[in-house]
Amino acid sequence: MSGCQDGVQPRDLAEQVARRSYGKLVAFLAARTRDLSAAEDALSEAFAAALANWPRTGCPQNPEAWLMTVARRKFLDASRSQQREVGSEDLEDTAEAIEAAVDSADIPDRRLGLMFACAHPAIDRAIRAPLMLQAILGLDATRIASAFLISPATMSQRLVRAKQKIRQAGIPLEIPERSELSTRLDTVLDAIYAAFAEGWIDAAGTDVARRDLAEEAIYLGRVIVALLTDEPEALGLLALMLHAEARRSARRNREGDYIPLAQQDPALWNAQIIAEAESLLHRAGAMKVVGRYQLEAAIQSAHAARAIVGRSDWAAIVELYDALLAISGSPVAAVNRSLAIAELYGPQRALEQLDSVANDPRLVEYQPYWAARADLLARINAREESRSAYSIAIGLERDPSVRRFLEQSQKLVDG
Repeated sequence: MSGCQDGVQPRDLAEQVARRSYGKLVAFLAARTRDLSAAEDALSEAFAAALANWPRTGCPQNPEAWLMTVARRKFLDASRSQQREVGSEDLEDTAEAIEAAVDSADIPDRRLGLMFACAHPAIDRAIRAPLMLQAILGLDATRIASAFLISPATMSQRLVRAKQKIRQAGIPLEIPERSELSTRLDTVLDAIYAAFAEGWIDAAGTDVARRDLAEEAIYLGRVIVALLTDEPEALGLLALMLHAEARRSARRNREGDYIPLAQQDPALWNAQIIAEAESLLHRAGAMKVVGRYQLEAAIQSAHAARAIVGRSDWAAIVELYDALLAISGSPVAAVNRSLAIAELYGPQRALEQLDSVANDPRLVEYQPYWAARADLLARINAREESRSAYSIAIGLERDPSVRRFLEQSQKLVDG
């Protein structure tokens, strides 16, 4: 019976399997039952049974098979007691299909199909990332709600509605046809990046929920890359997240004060993570299909050059932003491009570029736009306008350390 390796306790094994296999098991169950909520409930009971039984009976030789056998039984019991209808298959057919997979010790990996279901266009955009985090990683609603600054009750309700939508609308838990893959993949990647962005807000890592969220998003990125080895944008997204993560320890000083990228000490960047990001980016580039995430990762790569040559490659950064703007038309890219222009050609020319997008309504409450504008105005001694722009940026910023940085910058305008 015992499948525990030396030094591994049954409870530790259950936690390891939960981390490694939760998404795979729930995705397989959900694909067979057409009911994500029921699959999650059954698997949750199976893990509870493992925690109760494994310390007493020892670790099973095949933990995944053990869990799936128990989850299958729990699902059948719940379905019969609630007289639940299981998609287009009856209960016995579903049970036999699950049992056959367990007996063959070859449980198919359906995580990618579940990711596509979570990011389906019929699912509200705001809930796609939280839904993916719960369905694939098993994070509870309270933990997700904390990271996304939503009340646990509201997050729980939204997740329940999304799962009901998947079941009632018959959204398939499978990888789309190749003709639909590229557009649907963009939605999946966007959801993963949205999760990473929420986690990235907490640069110092003091908010446990947010710090873990960034780590989980990177894990999802690795899952996508492992399952779709020939998709350059998946590689690009993972490279982008890793480049950002490599700089985490340099974003705050010992007192917790914010340090912008231009002032960070490259010696504090994680060289091993940067090397992995570069390798992923090279793999993506070899496929000769350029996309948004590859370009954004390449921009971060050009910044990372400072760790080697002592300066960022600003000419390359401007060219990359040109390409990114051509693909996305993003005003955020335009703001960042203007800061790169300032490094090459000075603040006056950068302000002219920034003025070209000033009327975009998406920038009205975008703090980095006002901070960039304030900085550029200060550099040409337009003090009153700079102070005003800083005031707007300060009012929009919710991170206390970044707010302090902006307030200090505003004071410097007055000398």
